[in-house]
Amino acid sequence: MRCISADSKNRLYFYLGLLVIYAVLAIAPAFAQQDATDVDYRPFPKIGSRSAAWIAAQLHLLFGSFILGVPMFAVVIEFVGMRTKDKRYDKMAQEFIKLCMGAFSTTALLGGVLVFVLIWCYPQVMNRLTGIFGPTMIFYVILFFGETFTLYLYSYGWDRMQGAVSKMWHLFLGVLLNVFGTAIMFVSNAWLTYQTSPAIMGPDHKPIALHDEETGEFIGTLWQAVNNYTWMPVNIHRLIGNIAFGGAIVGAYSAFRFLVAKTKEDRAHYDWMGYTGNFIALCGLIPLPFAGYWLGREIYMFNNTMGINMMGSLFSWLFIIQAVMIGVLFIGANYYLWSGMTRIKGGEIYARYRPYMIAIIVLCVAIWMTPRTLIMSPKEMAAMGGTNHPLVGFFGLMTAKNTAVNIIILATFLSFLFYRRSGKAPTVGWRKIGNISIAAVLGLAVAAIIAIGLAGFKVESDFRVNVLTPVQVLIALAVMIAVTVTDLVMYRKAMRSNDINWGQMTDRSQYVLILLAITFTSLMGLMGYARSGLRENWHIFGVMPDTSPDAFTPLLGDAVNVIAVIMVIFFALVGFIFWIGLWGDKKKAERATVTAEVGVGDD
Repeated sequence: MRCISADSKNRLYFYLGLLVIYAVLAIAPAFAQQDATDVDYRPFPKIGSRSAAWIAAQLHLLFGSFILGVPMFAVVIEFVGMRTKDKRYDKMAQEFIKLCMGAFSTTALLGGVLVFVLIWCYPQVMNRLTGIFGPTMIFYVILFFGETFTLYLYSYGWDRMQGAVSKMWHLFLGVLLNVFGTAIMFVSNAWLTYQTSPAIMGPDHKPIALHDEETGEFIGTLWQAVNNYTWMPVNIHRLIGNIAFGGAIVGAYSAFRFLVAKTKEDRAHYDWMGYTGNFIALCGLIPLPFAGYWLGREIYMFNNTMGINMMGSLFSWLFIIQAVMIGVLFIGANYYLWSGMTRIKGGEIYARYRPYMIAIIVLCVAIWMTPRTLIMSPKEMAAMGGTNHPLVGFFGLMTAKNTAVNIIILATFLSFLFYRRSGKAPTVGWRKIGNISIAAVLGLAVAAIIAIGLAGFKVESDFRVNVLTPVQVLIALAVMIAVTVTDLVMYRKAMRSNDINWGQMTDRSQYVLILLAITFTSLMGLMGYARSGLRENWHIFGVMPDTSPDAFTPLLGDAVNVIAVIMVIFFALVGFIFWIGLWGDKKKAERATVTAEVGVGDD
């Protein structure tokens, strides 16, 4: 194998992955029909059908999220490089896409495994879904072919398509790649969300069933099954989540390369790449709670019981764990931003604000992770007078949590604003008025968000969910947009005290980037468990019951164990992909050194 280059190996893995997925797509329909009328379920050896499908689906989703998220910002970075004529951006975008090539074949292999597991273990369920979504599955295959060949052309045509006109065509391929990837996600989301909410939104936001109440027969149209109650909220939530997740994984890759780098140039390059990955993850993380709230609201409106189980009963402690993890993400991202200011001369003037902002974020995270009800012994419950603490229990209500998360988002936005301003001095004459206006707008926004949160304790839940909370979200979004526009105009022609000293970050900051990637992965696994678990003992909620031996909702402890196994497998595969990239770069460097030595000898 030594005679095979790293690029050739990547091509080999790529083609092997495609061969497997195409073989699966070719034989799956026939395999699904085998004994479908006689067999409802088949057991999976050792670990059971539920765990096998769970592990395969979650791994496929994690890699799929990566290969869908990374090309989105890779195209933007390539466009910035073309406009600025800075080859560093082009190099970074190309490196991102090279990671996608290895991950793409892994995604295809895991997709094949998932299809086999589902068809073998749940033939009747797959028969039911293919009967409804058959045309979309054919469309999925067409889209997959389109994404495959577009990714191939986009990646391997990078070095050849460098002229002005060729570069525009190359960018067009990148945009087309993202269109195919997004369409694939939208199509597959329809199959999953239909199982959770097999209904469409009717007048007054009321669900209209797509099945006959007595027979359970499907009576809707294909488009109605696709455009079900939670389809679009899940599409938006996963689209934003893919960007954040892709940025976090890229940041972890950059941190890994930074820690093993041998030269100052490499440390500077991967420091810059790590900052870019963290920035992209932040851009996805900030609006992600808003999209998650919309999804939760739609689930609650579709079925009250499902919504109550999600936030106040069966999965309530899961969302406490979610709050802890999201708190880690925000604290870690802010820590990395404040650490990054040390590499910029002039950034120290903002250091005096750091303790206050950290205190605000930690306080809000503490509110966000406060449970409404506590797990106590009868003696403790009697001493406290119930399961709800008379004082702290108020922080467990959603109105307090929504208020806290909006303030965390604004504080994180302010941290990035300080980072962007570090080492710059505005030259516009109205800079003092601009700074006062920005401070006033942020202060008034925080006061308004807190006032709305306090009012939420006194109003009915429907009014709070449908009116007050969306107003809080709109205030936060409007303020961030207004402040960003003002700051861009104010610092457009600012004087710079010095360039950024890339490569001067501490190793500790790189471990934070790796921690963020691990936390994102764990969080995606937990939310996948919640989204599927909401159906409880239904394959298709309210239509097709789950009567298999595995028809139960795993306990939170068991779910965490399975997710931990998934995470270990995922990062082992990701580490292998990282190692392939590092090994390939070493081989290229060795060949370049040998070529240079031969050239010197000839002279």
